[in-house]
Amino acid sequence: MAGAIRHLLRRSGIVATIPERRDQVANRRRRGAHGGRPPAFDRDIYRDRNVVERCFACLKQFRAIATRFDKLADRHRAGIVLAALILWLREPAR
Repeated sequence: MAGAIRHLLRRSGIVATIPERRDQVANRRRRGAHGGRPPAFDRDIYRDRNVVERCFACLKQFRAIATRFDKLADRHRAGIVLAALILWLREPAR
């Protein structure tokens, strides 16, 4: 599945930041020269991606955002902005 996603992204000109699973690494190494080359993976970019994914997870605490109650896009965006502000204000000062 990840191979198909990588292929679709590559055709669209998008650089994928998907880590390779252990079983995929083992299978590629077992096949030797026919296993292909390992996909490019940048740990620094993946760290940034992880921050964004955790932000989405925090925003989905808000039921109206997770289920998208609002029909209009601008109202949904306003809800996201309000939720982000609430999360930001809840965060203890560093």
